[in-house]
Amino acid sequence: MDLGSTIRFLREKHGLKQINLANALQVSPQAVSKWEKGANFPDIPLLLKIAKLFDVSTDYLLGTTDAGSGIFEATVFCSGITHFARRSISMNSREMADYTNVLFYHLTESALKFDGIPVKYVGDGFLCFFSGPDHADRALRAAIHAKKTIQRKDLVISLNSGNIYLGMIGHPRYALRDIMGEAVNRAFLIIEWVSKHCPSGIGATETVIRNARQSFATMLHTGVRVELIDEEIDIHEISIPQ
Repeated sequence: MDLGSTIRFLREKHGLKQINLANALQVSPQAVSKWEKGANFPDIPLLLKIAKLFDVSTDYLLGTTDAGSGIFEATVFCSGITHFARRSISMNSREMADYTNVLFYHLTESALKFDGIPVKYVGDGFLCFFSGPDHADRALRAAIHAKKTIQRKDLVISLNSGNIYLGMIGHPRYALRDIMGEAVNRAFLIIEWVSKHCPSGIGATETVIRNARQSFATMLHTGVRVELIDEEIDIHEISIPQ
């Protein structure tokens, strides 16, 4: 395959739209379209970013070696609603659908505003990730934007940075794009602790703050014990500017 076909193959293999890939690389969707059509080609720095995103070598992109494992660094954004199950008892199925659709619309718009890539909605939960340049900063800004937009005290957001796997998961006929790995697991595991101990509703692990280039107002909780995480961890409560 030529370079454009390889980029398209990798994008589709990972269940990404052109705009998702563009957001991850911080380029325009038109640029991705031109690459895939062979009308233009990414420069060397972008080629390196594409290789890192899909965990392949530049040699593979250029057609000389096999593909890699699909693992790359990102910041995972996970959200939920405190006591959602209790709230859902008082709703019929139509009311439940309307409630979650409004919630997910605003969460998704907040993620897209900062070039996040939505992955899935489960119950009251929303999962997305941010990759590429300044991924931690963009995830933090998206979380703050979501809380300021939705203005619900029971909306909880947890963030964690690390290596994730992006790929199609499930039966071949019904497989959907998903992300997996310890970085994803930790984002899910800390959300309950954040809901109980972070009044702002946003909690981020030390890896997120360490990867962020911008300074954010936080309150540090040290020596936190979270079920299913063996070691003590530090969680930063993210303050929401007025």
